[in-house]
Amino acid sequence: MQPTASHFVNGAYLEDTAGAPIPVIFPANGEQIARVHAATPAVIEAAMASAKAAQAGWAALIGVERGRILRRAADIIRERNRELSDLETLDTGKPIQETLVADATSAADALEYFGGIAASLGGEHMQLGGDWAYTMRVPLGVCVGIGAWNYPTQIAAWKGAPALACGNTMVFKPSEQTPLCALKVAEILVEAGAPPGVFNVIQGAGLVGKALVEDPRTAKVSLTGSAATGKKVYAAAAAQMKHATMELGGKSPLIIFDDADLESAVSAAINANFYSSGQICSNGTRVFVQRGIKDAFLARLLKRTANAIIGDPRDEATNFGPMVSEEQLAITCSYIKKGISEGARLVHGGNRLNQPGAYIEPTIFADVTDDMTIAREEIFGPVMSVLDFDTEEDVLERANATEFGLSGAVFTADLTRAHRVVHAIQAGSCWINQYNLTPVELPFGGMKGSGVGRENSMAAIGHYSQLKTVYVGMSPVEAAF
Repeated sequence: MQPTASHFVNGAYLEDTAGAPIPVIFPANGEQIARVHAATPAVIEAAMASAKAAQAGWAALIGVERGRILRRAADIIRERNRELSDLETLDTGKPIQETLVADATSAADALEYFGGIAASLGGEHMQLGGDWAYTMRVPLGVCVGIGAWNYPTQIAAWKGAPALACGNTMVFKPSEQTPLCALKVAEILVEAGAPPGVFNVIQGAGLVGKALVEDPRTAKVSLTGSAATGKKVYAAAAAQMKHATMELGGKSPLIIFDDADLESAVSAAINANFYSSGQICSNGTRVFVQRGIKDAFLARLLKRTANAIIGDPRDEATNFGPMVSEEQLAITCSYIKKGISEGARLVHGGNRLNQPGAYIEPTIFADVTDDMTIAREEIFGPVMSVLDFDTEEDVLERANATEFGLSGAVFTADLTRAHRVVHAIQAGSCWINQYNLTPVELPFGGMKGSGVGRENSMAAIGHYSQLKTVYVGMSPVEAAF
């Protein structure tokens, strides 16, 4: 299932070894499993030119024809879920137990959803006395997608599916740390009937991304990444008045009241911090626990965390795998040291495992205060901060005292309070008695420093198309002279 070349351009694999080599490392043992090359200026030009050339013809297809191709691609992905999940595990180090249910399947959901609504995209008709008017939903043109390394298959489809449904074409650049999976998405789209140039994938780091964003043929940029990177990309897009969607980081609050179902609350905290080894932007890494339930919560949390099965992510029994890279592991370790030095109480984990691969224990800090670094900055690793609170008013003020606004959740048996709290949380995606479920039918995106725009759902259509208004005069034109 491994791709046969570094890039996928104009409907076929393309290699150019003149580009800087990018080793693909399996995080579980540090071994190189593949090597791709960064896109040269020639490869970038080929990708942009093919996307530009294909766009008009792709947009000219009726929506049902575009949708049929997307739905066929979804079917192929589902048929090959095992192979694609194996590749995702090699690319990211995430346990196969996760990738079998959360990665290629999510990509298929996006392709199926947007394929299903492609035929229904349209505008409105307005009667204006004797005259009338209508609006048309038209594509933007060539879209650039820039992916993150934590969900490479999913992100390629989350960006590609709505873009293609609206009649755009796309050049997608995956993270240089996980370059393999998006190539398979491009390959499958062509197999499903997408014309050459409709969805292209090229490799590279920041310089390649910069070239794509600044290319005058680019009409829209969609980035998933860090807040720091998002600010740079958003500024570059704004300089040329390009459309932009920024899905960035977070430091999201998970608020647990003392009447919450304890077992569900602990499950949510585990999922919100340790799934994918904590490498999820929407994670609830600030776990606010009401003081009356704190001791019981910590006791149950520690007992269940001790049961984590840490091992080879290719083994279906493993439910906690390595981090994506040695670099990300080092960043996480540095935050753990800061937590200890600033006075947080380390109650579980905190150690790198003495074995090959980028493994670290799931880590839990208690008695964390709002001013500590681990409570303010996004770590993007398996580090949970547990903070005490007394009242609803107190916890809401503290939960919103952050530059981020991606996600948030509340656990309580009082549904009136639950709705009151999520209405007050300043975040784009919120859950009540649940965490981190992101079906394609719902919009996903952040407020404040966590980004602009939304992915998925009908909301994404507005970010990959624009409205054209047509006024139809039915009477002679009058003028003052």
